[in-house]
Amino acid sequence: MPEPLKQPKLEAAFFDVDNTLVRGSTSILFGKVAFTGGTIKRREIWRFAFEQMMFIRRGENNDKMADFKDRALSLTKGHSVDELRSLIDVVYKQEIQPRLWPETVAAAKEHLAAGREVWLLTAAPIELAEAIAKDIGATGALGTIVGHKDGVLTGELIGEPLHGKAKRKAAKKLAKERGISLKRSWAYSDSYNDLPLLSLVGHAVAVNPDKILARHAEAAGWQILRFKKRDLRKN
Repeated sequence: MPEPLKQPKLEAAFFDVDNTLVRGSTSILFGKVAFTGGTIKRREIWRFAFEQMMFIRRGENNDKMADFKDRALSLTKGHSVDELRSLIDVVYKQEIQPRLWPETVAAAKEHLAAGREVWLLTAAPIELAEAIAKDIGATGALGTIVGHKDGVLTGELIGEPLHGKAKRKAAKKLAKERGISLKRSWAYSDSYNDLPLLSLVGHAVAVNPDKILARHAEAAGWQILRFKKRDLRKN
């Protein structure tokens, strides 16, 4: 008897968020808005704004930047889940939505129109990632999960942040669960930290890449996209 025909696998496009879909760090933007609530001194707001600027210039290869991102997440401790959701809405509308790169958003929508799934993979809080995914019509999002108990946030992370090899692991797990062909899929990122993910798929795209990723992308013949701040006016 002839072998049964195999079901064709899905294709997908995986998008990093910070400096790839959004200009800057969503976690730092979250911290900046949370600080303006009046509980933190004004100089701290300026420090967050400064670190946001440096994140845009240098990317993720800076340990101090990681400390600020962790501090932004720690601001949730002791607050209710409902408060976080309300704050996410404010952060997204005021800070994140105006910073979405039109070109990568367009790329995501082109993939969707072609019948591919679009997933956001980020070390940023899952709530921020889901807000972006919902707005641009993406299939879904995976991100950092902050624990909560009895409706109150603990400020502690559940599992490991989706960063580096952890992001690759998450993409492989997702592909297995949903029947996605990684060889026929795409991945977009700005950081050399995402080389494990970019090397996993058949089509890697470097977006506003840091120096290390730029060199690797050029050597590998990957597509490279570069945007300017003025491009945000297209939104």
